Amino acid sequence: MEHQMDTERIAQAVREILVAVGEDPDREGLRDTPGRVARMYQELFAGMGVDPARHLVTRFAETYDELVVLRDIPFNSMCEHHLMPFEGKAHIAYLPDGKIVGISKLARVVDDYAHRPQVQERLTSEIADVLMSAVEPKGAAVVLEATHTCMTCRGIRKSGSLMMTSAVRGRCRSDARTRGEVMALLHQ
Repeated sequence: MEHQMDTERIAQAVREILVAVGEDPDREGLRDTPGRVARMYQELFAGMGVDPARHLVTRFAETYDELVVLRDIPFNSMCEHHLMPFEGKAHIAYLPDGKIVGISKLARVVDDYAHRPQVQERLTSEIADVLMSAVEPKGAAVVLEATHTCMTCRGIRKSGSLMMTSAVRGRCRSDARTRGEVMALLHQ
């Protein structure tokens, strides 16, 4: 079941924000802004109420036992601390154990988790954890690199800064050689 948002309530809240900052929400340029922002939030938070594991239900039997790596998956999300966007690239690797998934499904998992209020650290772990539980590989690793507007546009204002996070599971974590190979592939 799809998560329903109260877009009317969002629009009313945006109207109140406009009044609170000293604007006239009835002037021509702002008249439709509350509705636009409500529709935007509907899109940005479309991952709420959905189970990203749904994309990993279809698996294919395959004896391939080397690393599978998908790099440079673009994503955008919303920092839950300031409700400001962060965006970057996700890199995913897994070591199959008799089952593989379609690579587009990995990108869909990233999108589902990214499209909800997030912090990058949790987003990284959620992707790795669902891959481990749904696909049951021997190991998995996820690296995210992102620019956070809550750091580049406000506060400290350090444009060009890049946050990197990783989540490493199974043999990709416990076997030093596998971990080294995974990290080399993910950081190319």
